[in-house]
Amino acid sequence: MPTSTPPLVGLTRYTRWEQVPDGLHTKTQLAEMDPPLKPGADPVAQVLYHGNSYAPLYQLETAVPKRRATPAQRAALDAARALQYLCRRCGGQADEPLGKGRLCGSCRSAVAMWEQHDRAQREARALIADPTAVLLVVDADPGGLPGTQAVAVIQIHDQQILLAADAGVHGTPERAAVIARLDSLLAGRWVVGEPDHMGPVNRSPDCLVYLPHELRPIGPSAEHPWASTCSSTLATVAGIWAAWYAWTDVPAGTIPAVPRDGQPIPWQRSLDVAADGQSMTALLHRIADGTEPVWEKARWLIDGHGAPASV
Repeated sequence: MPTSTPPLVGLTRYTRWEQVPDGLHTKTQLAEMDPPLKPGADPVAQVLYHGNSYAPLYQLETAVPKRRATPAQRAALDAARALQYLCRRCGGQADEPLGKGRLCGSCRSAVAMWEQHDRAQREARALIADPTAVLLVVDADPGGLPGTQAVAVIQIHDQQILLAADAGVHGTPERAAVIARLDSLLAGRWVVGEPDHMGPVNRSPDCLVYLPHELRPIGPSAEHPWASTCSSTLATVAGIWAAWYAWTDVPAGTIPAVPRDGQPIPWQRSLDVAADGQSMTALLHRIADGTEPVWEKARWLIDGHGAPASV
């Protein structure tokens, strides 16, 4: 029942039930009669109830019999009500109506994870199909030894290495030249990075431009847009793989992440960033064609029900 029902314009208003003349009834009162009735004409008056709502009043003489439900109709209604307690994915019985979607808590979590898993594959396929899509892999540890810092750009659809070079030390002309080259090479391209929020800081693209203690602009950098590739959920290889692999440390969790249980990641991290990049693009190809494994405890695998076709 709404919190209030405004009065109908042009109809007589009664503020107390005792004022209502004989022969005027609400829909509910008509339906409770024996035999049940329903209004046969427009309301002729209204009565205030609950202090802030008005109920329309109908003449008894114009009311008509309310059609009773047949046994078959009652059975269909009962079956529909019972169905509201039945999970459409696993068939489990709930204590309360499941509402829109008709999924129990466990299946709702499984479907949410599966949707992200499916989205990761679509993202990988889109990257492989786009000739402008590239993977940017860096290792620019500000505390590292000279010559150990490097950067590589790999074209995703054919795994061709477009750039493999020393990154140079931060603040040197060599680093500035690398940044300028990246600005030119990556302009207008779909750039994907390696790490996610759990990745090593020295492998994040923006470490080429900023030192760890430096203030960084909020959002993508207008000057170096490629340096902010970690702003989207699936903007990194780690993010795409985490969504595909579907690991979560919470049984009913819906946020996939890179496993923290010591399980090895399916790409290499070494001093050869170009080889690392080719390893990661190969992973994207495996996700795209569906051959990359999924976590053995992923809900839609272990419960045997799969993802609903309509979800």
